Amino acid sequence: MKELVGIAEQVAARLIARKETIAVAESSSGGLIAASLLAVPGASAYFLGGAVVYTRDARRVLMDISDEGMKGFRSSSEPYAKLLAEQMRSRFGSIWGLSETGAAGPTGNRYGDAAGHSCMAVAGGTSEVITLETGSNDRFANMQVFAKTALKLLLRNLQE
Repeated sequence: MKELVGIAEQVAARLIARKETIAVAESSSGGLIAASLLAVPGASAYFLGGAVVYTRDARRVLMDISDEGMKGFRSSSEPYAKLLAEQMRSRFGSIWGLSETGAAGPTGNRYGDAAGHSCMAVAGGTSEVITLETGSNDRFANMQVFAKTALKLLLRNLQE
């Protein structure tokens, strides 16, 4: 967690300096992204909210994305990660939205993605979507790597 908080401190410094805000939607990282950002003192200056969107019900209730709204999308994909990031940004009125969706393990998901697969997106002043494949079925290690990669993705976009 210390490594995640170290990255989150860099993110926080940039967000505070720019007077910008963020909202986070995550799935297989299980809240580690939000926890890292909230572990930084002064988080209320930039962190507007977060959601662990782990199930279809969570997607409907927390994100207000209906089954009809998922036509053409599937979880654990780049288009879905982009949708989540944009939806968080819109719902919270934040400058930035960050999302993560994937399969932590020890097995893959029902869409055929292997354990260690994650898609992440940032939406805001810049937008970027990436896919990560760790090749590992270690659930805890994958959750950590997913959160770290998402935070670094955000940090990179804040530097542009």
